[in-house]
Amino acid sequence: MQLTLSQVTINQQTFWLGSTLQGLAFVGRANGPANEWRDLLPTATSQIDPAANQVAGRALADYLNGQKTEFSLPLDLSHGTPFQQQVWQALREVPYGATWTYSELAHKLQRPTATRAIASAVGRNPLLMVVPCHRIVRKDGQLGGYRGGLIMKQQLQQLERVNPTESGCKRH
Repeated sequence: MQLTLSQVTINQQTFWLGSTLQGLAFVGRANGPANEWRDLLPTATSQIDPAANQVAGRALADYLNGQKTEFSLPLDLSHGTPFQQQVWQALREVPYGATWTYSELAHKLQRPTATRAIASAVGRNPLLMVVPCHRIVRKDGQLGGYRGGLIMKQQLQQLERVNPTESGCKRH
């Protein structure tokens, strides 16, 4: 997999974005290292192109500024295992502003005994915010983990509560 990397700065935070010919494949954490993608895409090679990923950068900025509630970008999740891809697709079904528990996600996937494996797949999500793993919490209501850090997870959940969707989605 050939990854084309670029940076975008939004609200004084820098994010690395990586794409393939199929679509966006990586979103790094705020102010994360340039090589963060290697942990999630270890077989990929990369090139930096400052002009790449401009559409994805604008979409991310619109989301973080409360102007958009969903992403309609082409994505490349082909590097994940079939199980990871299934989990990542299910994450995309969690409504804006809602939270699901890892157990609820496991039931949604008809894998009620696979909560730990599902949590592991959630943690391997290469597309922070775009594939909204920040909407998944522990059964006891605690945030759980997040590659972007718990402060960022909390901020994203707050952003989605403050900026309700036009459809009037119930807030949790």
